[in-house]
Amino acid sequence: MRLLTPQPRLSLTSNIPLLVYLPGMDGTGELFHRQAKELEQFFQIYCLSIPQNDCSDWNTLAKKTITLIEKERQNHLLSSPVYLCGESFGGCLALKVALMFPSLIDRMILINPASSFCQYPWLSWGVQLTQWIPEFLHRTSTVGFLPFLGSLNRMERKDYQALLKAMQSVPQSVVSWRLSLLRDFDVTETELSQLYQPILTLVSDSDRLLPSVAEGKRLVRYFPNSNLAILPDSGHACLLEKQVNLAEIFQKYQFLPSG
Repeated sequence: MRLLTPQPRLSLTSNIPLLVYLPGMDGTGELFHRQAKELEQFFQIYCLSIPQNDCSDWNTLAKKTITLIEKERQNHLLSSPVYLCGESFGGCLALKVALMFPSLIDRMILINPASSFCQYPWLSWGVQLTQWIPEFLHRTSTVGFLPFLGSLNRMERKDYQALLKAMQSVPQSVVSWRLSLLRDFDVTETELSQLYQPILTLVSDSDRLLPSVAEGKRLVRYFPNSNLAILPDSGHACLLEKQVNLAEIFQKYQFLPSG
C-alpha cells in the first residue's frame, strides 16, 4: 500500500492540512482527479492505493493506512490537520481507521459509504456470484455493471472510461474478497457514537448500487458532530460527475480550512 499525490509536494514545513482519500472497491486511488483540481489549493492531497492482489482484512488495512498517514504527517508538521475522505469501500475503511486511532483524524468525510452492505442479505449474493464467474468473463461483466456504479450521463467520457478501467484492473478473486469484507463489516452504534470529530456524510439520491441515503441518515443519528448532504440525481460514483464539486460542498458545510 502507498499514498499517491496528484500534486507536487508542498514544503515539508508547511502546516497545510492533509486530505487523505480512501478509494472504493477498485483500490487504485486514481479516481479522485476531478475533485483534486480545486481542492489542491486548500490541502496537500494523498490518495491511498491498494495493490491489486491485496487480500488484507479490515484491521490490517486500517493499520497500514494509519502508518502511511503518520509518515506523511512527519514529513510535514505533526500539527498538520488530517482530513480523512472515504468513498464507498473506502468509507468503511475510514470508519475503521478513525476508531482505531481517533486522535489522528481531525475531520472525516464519508461519501456513499458501503457500511450498509452487511444489512441487506440480497447484496451478499454478489459475493457468491463473483466466486463463480470465470476470470475471462470478469472484464466483460464489468461493462454491464457500469450503469449501477454511476450516472454515466453526468460524466465526461474520459471519466467513465477511467472508472471502467479502474474496475477492470482488479482481479475477480480480489473483487470477491473485498465484497466479503463488506459483507462482514461491522461497526456498532456505540462505536459510531465515539467518533467526536466533525463528520460530513455525502450521499447520492440516485445511487443504484447501495441505499446510500438511508444509510447516511442512519449514520448521522449516531455521530455526535455531523452533517448530511444529499446529492440529487447523483449516482454511486458521484465524484466523477461534472455537477459535483467537493470544494463547494466543503465550503457550504464549513469543511474548508480557515485561512
